[in-house]
Amino acid sequence: MIIRRETPADVGVIREVTAAAFARPHFREPLPDGVEPDEAPLVGKLRADEGWLPALSLVAVVDGVVVGHVVCTRGRVGAAPALGLGPVSVHPDHQRRGVGSALMHAVLGAADALGEPLVVLLGDPAFYFRFGFRPSAEYGIEPPVAEWGPHFQARPLTAHDPSVRGVFTYAAPFNDL
Repeated sequence: MIIRRETPADVGVIREVTAAAFARPHFREPLPDGVEPDEAPLVGKLRADEGWLPALSLVAVVDGVVVGHVVCTRGRVGAAPALGLGPVSVHPDHQRRGVGSALMHAVLGAADALGEPLVVLLGDPAFYFRFGFRPSAEYGIEPPVAEWGPHFQARPLTAHDPSVRGVFTYAAPFNDL
């Protein structure tokens, strides 16, 4: 497996991988035929947004085929820059083989190397704990939707300033979900 930055040739397959990953029943009720999960068009909307960070849109490639994708986009804690992670997607045929973990390690390492201070996400605490994520409240960071509290997590990076506290704001396309 190779983890690399996405290229223009990857755009279509990233949407397909994301749609397949989030159509799985363990995420939600099965979707009707022909209906894409919200996460599939979200990546394209993020790509068109000012919060898009090309260096933090990574794909996992196995035998020349893109099988996974992760992206971080510009967010804010108050006025301070931070990153929103997601979606992270692995094609169902490649799940539970370390692809998602490799993508997570790669994007966190890349974000840290770029001097980013903090990554937040909304997701399963049992899964993301292994990557250093903790409840965002431990860092004084509030989710944009209060009900997200138990699943809203943060991961400080080397450049993190613990005095930065407040409500996290995602890149604009997340507001349409």
